Amino acid sequence: MTHRYQDLIAIFDGCFADDFNTRLIKGDDEPIYLPADEQVPYHRIVFAHGFYASGMHEISHWCIAGAARREQVDFGYWYCPDGRDAATQGQFEDVEVKPQALEWMFCVAAGFPFNVSCDNLEGDMEPDRIAFQRRVHAQVMAWLEAGIPSRPARFIAALRTFYRTPPLTAEQFPWPEDL
Repeated sequence: MTHRYQDLIAIFDGCFADDFNTRLIKGDDEPIYLPADEQVPYHRIVFAHGFYASGMHEISHWCIAGAARREQVDFGYWYCPDGRDAATQGQFEDVEVKPQALEWMFCVAAGFPFNVSCDNLEGDMEPDRIAFQRRVHAQVMAWLEAGIPSRPARFIAALRTFYRTPPLTAEQFPWPEDL
């Protein structure tokens, strides 16, 4: 199955451009979220280089952000770039669990491979990818059991319709040891 960034843009914009005045935009470099301003009358989720996976990840952050956060550049979130020490890496992973859980769900709904990202290639410590993915897995399972929040549920439904994939089930999300 081919996954084109143009399709991802069309799916996202079809779901959210009208109700949330938000559009998905192919960017050149680093991803960023930009609220509407005097120059552009709509909010923009800018993803890196047309990479499908980058678009999925940035959409997941948008789905987590509440209304007040969606009025701030990059949702007003804390971010420490690559090169983190152990304590800072722990903080990074704490704020990434929910977005990466949504990203995994989006990927399954689109039939697209998911890779958990600890995003610390230049750090002075090696992140425990399996432990982090287990935390992400636990969040996926919690949402499957309790219900997926409305914005991500809408996006998952649109992805499933476009890619003709089955409903999400726990069996589609293997325990990290099995990967």
